[in-house]
Amino acid sequence: MSSAPDTRAPLEVNHQTTGTPGNGWRRVLGIPSLVLLGLVYMVPLTIFSTYGIVVELNGGRLSAAYAAALVVMLFTARSYGRMAKAFPLGGSAYTYATRSFGPGLGFLAGWSLLLDYLLLPMINYLLIGIYLNAAFPAVPAWLFIVVSIVAVTVLNLVGITAVARANYVVVGLQGLFIVLFVVLASVSVTGAGTVDLLAPFTGVDGAEGFSPIMAGAAILCLSYLGFDAVSTFAEEAKDPRRTIPRAIMLTTVLAGLIFLALAYISHQLLPVGSFASPDSAAIEVVGKAGGNLLVAFFTAAYIAGSLGSALTSQASVSRIIHSMGRSGVLPGVLGRLHSRLGTPVVPIVLTSAVALLALVLDLTTVSSLISFGALVAFSVVNLSVIKHYFINGKQRGPGGLLNNLLLPGTGLVLTLWLWTSLSGLSFSLGLSWAGLGLVYLAVLTRGFRRPTPHLELEGA
Repeated sequence: MSSAPDTRAPLEVNHQTTGTPGNGWRRVLGIPSLVLLGLVYMVPLTIFSTYGIVVELNGGRLSAAYAAALVVMLFTARSYGRMAKAFPLGGSAYTYATRSFGPGLGFLAGWSLLLDYLLLPMINYLLIGIYLNAAFPAVPAWLFIVVSIVAVTVLNLVGITAVARANYVVVGLQGLFIVLFVVLASVSVTGAGTVDLLAPFTGVDGAEGFSPIMAGAAILCLSYLGFDAVSTFAEEAKDPRRTIPRAIMLTTVLAGLIFLALAYISHQLLPVGSFASPDSAAIEVVGKAGGNLLVAFFTAAYIAGSLGSALTSQASVSRIIHSMGRSGVLPGVLGRLHSRLGTPVVPIVLTSAVALLALVLDLTTVSSLISFGALVAFSVVNLSVIKHYFINGKQRGPGGLLNNLLLPGTGLVLTLWLWTSLSGLSFSLGLSWAGLGLVYLAVLTRGFRRPTPHLELEGA
């Protein structure tokens, strides 16, 4: 297996990535659109899906857990920005690992990331089916899932501009709900009498220790996956060396602040021990703030958020598959863009076909696989910064020591800590997928006797 690293300085991408219609991506995304893509991917209302579970786990210190998760993820988000500046190409961790460690290890990183992205749209389709079936029991969940897959596929085939425009609507709807919720909840909390402003951080009486906070943070870290998605749109971004790193950090910070605010006021409204069940805590919180009408609005906003997240995650994975197809790691037909639409049609359709597994898989299995793929990507990108800048680039002065070793090293250590929170199911399914990738790579390289194909840059 060829794994010789490329020690040369990063070069500009070739004509296939400059955005010439019919030959490459169209550079139409600025920082606002990129940040929206990341936020939609994360689904700002996702806090409600884990509210009851995490509040019970850490004794009511949900805000503290979200603050810890934000700190943890900022280190890795910064590493993504550093690598996006060096290599403004689609492919995310696949591209960064390939250019830093060589095509062999790059392939294995991309293979793990592929698992993550292929399954992320599926979670959204499963949630859409569950929520809409609960609201309209006469309509089977599978029908909602299929209709959602078709709608998302059509929008992605039309192009990234359509995706970006749809995201404005999705974020606007969720933003309106958030404003209404905060206003109504604030009125309800202040009208209830004395308010303990530190309760969302200190928790209920008897809640002690830092470990429960970090256990909650381990669950919540995966809520921040949207910054990874931003990096996959590098070839459709204007001035990607500048816009992608900024958009990644902005997405992470904004999402963290939204999560923190919603967690804080939700705890004030319905603290631990006040709800009937962890699974229904979100509905109870929303209902206490605004009654059945706000619950209905919440359902609509959450469905819109799930559709938007499916839209963005399908767009992201199609670009990773395109990068791997363009490099020759996957069949070449996957690396072509439609001459008129300027989109990777075959990867988009392939992703939709995989998403149909939502008809037979459950949330637990899908979530376990996603956790494994996400942490592989986080680990690889932090390592790539150290390899590319500190080792290969020999940027080892005082600033280099901080930026190229200590900060990404901290991100790596924190990510390795997150690995300890994975379930046995996550490891078994994730390692099985990794083993399948290794077998495929052996076939591709004729028993590792031939070099692994990799994404070429101009002059490389």
